Amino acid sequence: MARKYSKTASADVERAMKKRNAGTLKSGGSGRTVTSRKQAIAIGLSEARREGAKVPKQPAKKTASSRAAAKKSASKTRKTAKKAKR
Repeated sequence: MARKYSKTASADVERAMKKRNAGTLKSGGSGRTVTSRKQAIAIGLSEARREGAKVPKQPAKKTASSRAAAKKSASKTRKTAKKAKR
């Protein structure tokens, strides 16, 4: 099986995690200290992407219309589940 991330990307994530554990990892926009493990990994991967390392593409963000459709679908399933319980 092929590697999902390159060795360079793994090293960048490891570096970000070490900074997080030391309390020196800052987020880009606000400059606040990062405490979330997932956010530290995301920062490491984005740095690797910028350097051109082999990293899968970020998942596409959902559009407003697809979010609205998902919300509508979820509310329908809740209504039918309530009716089935009665």
